[in-house]
Amino acid sequence: MTGSQDETGIAADLLRDLLSEQHPDLAELPLREVQGGWGNQMWRLGDQLAVRVQRMDTDPASQLEERRWLPVLAPRLPLPIPVPVRDGAPCERFPKLWTVMTWVPGVPLDRGSITRGEHAADVLAAFLRALHVPAPADAPVDTGRGAHPRDCADGFEHFLTSLDADAAGAALAGVRAVWDDAVAAPAWQGPPVWVHGDLHPANVVVADGMLSGVVDFGDLFAGDPAVDLAAAWVLLPAGGAARFFTAYGQADEAMIRRARGLAVLKSLFLLLMGQNGERGLPGGKPAWGPAGRRALHRVLGQHPD
Repeated sequence: MTGSQDETGIAADLLRDLLSEQHPDLAELPLREVQGGWGNQMWRLGDQLAVRVQRMDTDPASQLEERRWLPVLAPRLPLPIPVPVRDGAPCERFPKLWTVMTWVPGVPLDRGSITRGEHAADVLAAFLRALHVPAPADAPVDTGRGAHPRDCADGFEHFLTSLDADAAGAALAGVRAVWDDAVAAPAWQGPPVWVHGDLHPANVVVADGMLSGVVDFGDLFAGDPAVDLAAAWVLLPAGGAARFFTAYGQADEAMIRRARGLAVLKSLFLLLMGQNGERGLPGGKPAWGPAGRRALHRVLGQHPD
């Protein structure tokens, strides 16, 4: 597939040339495009590596932060994450960043499933306990995803009003009450901790029905752990949230209220991206709609998966 090219013009031939120029010892490894990706596109490089290429993202900051901090975080985390191993520099042919990283085996959850729910709840809790430690003063700043729910009101209203009337069906009942409760919850008073920032089904991988890795740290920052705790509903099967919070053991009532509201926000986002995908709009992800609907059902306690 040396001639394969996506809609942004990133082709295998181009990547092969970039590797030959900057990392010739890797240039002959098999190279194949990985389905998905929006801000960044992934290409599998051999069996153990991947190339992360700026795609729609125009700001190099996120890849630079990944290069700096993922090697620091990886040794302390109980799940595999991608670790940068080679830097790709912009050049005349491709004026964006690209990074060679370790490959995290598994299938993204938006194309797979968790069948061992209790195991996944325990593993996710252990991962976030290990990640959620106070971050250094020079850690990346909040990208906007770590704001208190009350600061995300515009996004909430946009997602809610942009959805087709039948996009979520009965799942939308009760959304406003959960959101208002999250907005009223006290803000995080602790020190800023490391936060993944974008835990949703395309950013974790599964194998044999188990949660097996976490990817895409492009929104890594120091902030409120409630941002990641929303994953208890967004990622885990029905009933998993209760076990997760017991295993996590560090969440007070206010954190859970904020997390639940942010889970609603993420679910609406997934629904909207799925709706856009069904319409063939740029950036749309058809598989995300069902994932968002299931997540919304879980956070509202409407019915199991």
